[in-house]
Amino acid sequence: MYPAVRRPRSPRRPLPYAAGVTAAVLALLTAAGGPAAAAEPDGFTLTDPRITESSGLAASRAHPGVYWTHNDSDDGPYVYAVDAATGRTVATVTLRGIGAPRDVEAISVGPDGRVYVGDIGDNLGGSWDHVWIYRFPEPERLRDTTVTAEQFTVRYADGPRDAEALMVHPKTGRVYLASKKQGGGAALYEGPARLSASGSNTFRKVAPVDLWVTDGAFSPDGTRLVLRGYFGARMYRWRDGRPEDLGGVAVPLQRQGESVSFTRDGRTLMYGSEGRGSQVEPVALSGEQLPDTARRDDGAAHGDASGGDAAGGRSGDQAPSYGKGALVLAGATALVLALRSLLRRGRR
Repeated sequence: MYPAVRRPRSPRRPLPYAAGVTAAVLALLTAAGGPAAAAEPDGFTLTDPRITESSGLAASRAHPGVYWTHNDSDDGPYVYAVDAATGRTVATVTLRGIGAPRDVEAISVGPDGRVYVGDIGDNLGGSWDHVWIYRFPEPERLRDTTVTAEQFTVRYADGPRDAEALMVHPKTGRVYLASKKQGGGAALYEGPARLSASGSNTFRKVAPVDLWVTDGAFSPDGTRLVLRGYFGARMYRWRDGRPEDLGGVAVPLQRQGESVSFTRDGRTLMYGSEGRGSQVEPVALSGEQLPDTARRDDGAAHGDASGGDAAGGRSGDQAPSYGKGALVLAGATALVLALRSLLRRGRR
């Protein structure tokens, strides 16, 4: 009688099991807002050779991932829609029904679904007694098109100003301008409740601004205002139609920083620059500089509907999240136990 032959054990396959455990841990980390959480949006490069002096930037309301921009002077009545995923121009809008643009410096999208273009620059240091704002509906389809735009004449209550920032509040639709310099500083100006195409629209000073302003933008929820210069930027809380300074914001080093826009979720600033093939670069916001909607969402995810500091500190501070830590610890423990189990099986 032949001795019983022991069949060799089939080789164990620990990798699929380990991969499954690892995936589960990564899912836990993602849910906890850890390293696998949503990343910042990428920057992009303006590849259109026609865009050599990008001087304004605005996130589209109708087309996610698309930004409106335009050249400074000497280009014509053109506005470009750029796909942030590729940096390519996906639509060129030609404005008709307006005069010859003089010094186009800013762009913003209002709550009414219309695009506002600020022909508000004055390279002669504030010598023009009026400037213009153009307005047209944001196209439903992204393609080259010609639209009839409205034209509004703008004057300042305290005399001519050189300005490069135009911001439309996303809730009220009110238009604001920021002068580039005024005795070494700048100022924020408020337009009438509704712009009129007949006669002049007088903008009045509402707050001084300690910055050489080259552009500005409201957050999508209207609770934050950012103003940028060549080498710096400041964030403001917008309350009762007035800015409250929240301090400086990081600005990337750029050749000639001329534009800024919030992303559609309000969590990131996108900074643009003049120059052929210029880059649009992201800077993430945190703490008090985040718009209220984003802070409330974060607070609700962490069990604090107010979005503030559960420990009673400043609302922009980061309170410890013990639930998150417990979840991460549990995931790490599961991974360690799984690896120990695999090692024991390998010794058998």
